[in-house]
Amino acid sequence: MSVLTIRTLPDPVLRSKTSQVAKARFGSIGLQRLIDSMHETMDAVSGVGLAGPQVGIGQAIFVFNLDERRGHVINPAIETWGDAVQDTREGCLSVPELYFTPSRALHAKVTGVDVNGDEVEYEGEGLFARMLQHEVDHLDGYLFVDRLADEQFRQARRAMASADFAETTKRINAERAAETSSTFGAGSAFGAVASSGEV
Repeated sequence: MSVLTIRTLPDPVLRSKTSQVAKARFGSIGLQRLIDSMHETMDAVSGVGLAGPQVGIGQAIFVFNLDERRGHVINPAIETWGDAVQDTREGCLSVPELYFTPSRALHAKVTGVDVNGDEVEYEGEGLFARMLQHEVDHLDGYLFVDRLADEQFRQARRAMASADFAETTKRINAERAAETSSTFGAGSAFGAVASSGEV
């Protein structure tokens, strides 16, 4: 296992739709190593989720660790229902130190397969549902800032175009690169430092 480099804006891999993981890879040592490395990377930055594109992998896979549930999903399909809520801050490891409240469905369910090709299903509400939606968005080439509307959308665009954001991204990337052997970049998304990290 190894800690992987987390890609940040404006890396084009973050805006590219992923490919499905081929069935021939299920059960392989290489796929297991990738999943293990993604978990290690997510843990190193105190994240709650991490998707393939965030580590330069253009394939449909994400890992997570939230609400005492830890796992991974390959080739996921998502279903959402319930009221759209906009009451929780989100952040993203690939969009350093920007936090907003995009609208997300209250409930979500993801189905897919695990490293061995066996079917898996994860369902939740609130923060867990938000995480599932956030990670599947990554696999479709979307970032959480793309879900913003009105003034938040304009604020995000201004922030991401600023020299301050460019400097922040440069600093965060340097810190992560310098400290890959220890915990680094710990931070909060969704506004709850003790219970969640960036995804």
